[in-house]
Amino acid sequence: MNTIWIVMPILIVLMFLLGIDLDRKAFAGVARKPKAVLLGMAGQIVVLPVIAFAVAWALGLPPIYFMGLVLVACCPGGSSSNVFSMLAKGDVALSVTLTALSSIITLFTLPVIMAFVTDFVSSTSGCDIHLPIGKLIMQNIVLLFVPLLAGSLFRKLRPEAAAKTAKVLGKLAFPALMTLASVFFLQYWREIADNFAILGLSGAMLIMLAMLCSSGLSRMGCFDAGTRRTIVIEVGMQNAAQAIAIASSPLIFNSGEMALPAIIYALLMNVILLVYVYVIRRRTATAA
Repeated sequence: MNTIWIVMPILIVLMFLLGIDLDRKAFAGVARKPKAVLLGMAGQIVVLPVIAFAVAWALGLPPIYFMGLVLVACCPGGSSSNVFSMLAKGDVALSVTLTALSSIITLFTLPVIMAFVTDFVSSTSGCDIHLPIGKLIMQNIVLLFVPLLAGSLFRKLRPEAAAKTAKVLGKLAFPALMTLASVFFLQYWREIADNFAILGLSGAMLIMLAMLCSSGLSRMGCFDAGTRRTIVIEVGMQNAAQAIAIASSPLIFNSGEMALPAIIYALLMNVILLVYVYVIRRRTATAA
């Protein structure tokens, strides 16, 4: 069974839900905190793929996992980052702005970065890996931009119905992602068991280094604590469902194994950032 048929509806629902959350206020953060938006985007679009490439190269990951790790780093911020920002007492409006902007910007940056990585891996490993850029762009438009736009229009035309829909979809999003992870584990349990040490290490290194570098970026901007937490969470949480959709799509890479770094990353991402939120809340409670 090709898991793309499970990933696609989940990704569409997540992007439709994000579209419902978007309004003019969502992009007001650009004018309200332009430096924070700029640094947050730099962390996601530039720093994170560089970290992923460096980690994959330093650990000597096999070509298929090398590309899978960089792929998840090239994806936009995850929609759950908004919830994590709220739990960490961050700037939720800024979080929504960064998630929305990264979802649009990565439509253009992801194909460029992955084309470079595909050429690099092919030339250094001798593997003949081909990236159909046109199909990648079309799939991203259909799975990301179209549902994002549809959700935004739905909110504008039917605000009350959109609010009710968002509540229902918001409750279904996390169980759907866990179902997706379970399906992958059942289908690729042997590969995961054989490579969990290296996949877990590379995923954890990517997340921890991303959080460390984004914390440094936010401190350079001299932001308040809430803004710093938001940037750390946004850079640390990526849309793993999109990475899985691209890796497993028969139109693009058609590789379930390439999606494994994204699956492991998604699980570690939630655990590590939940610990981060817990520590932040304990510190806040102690200081109060």
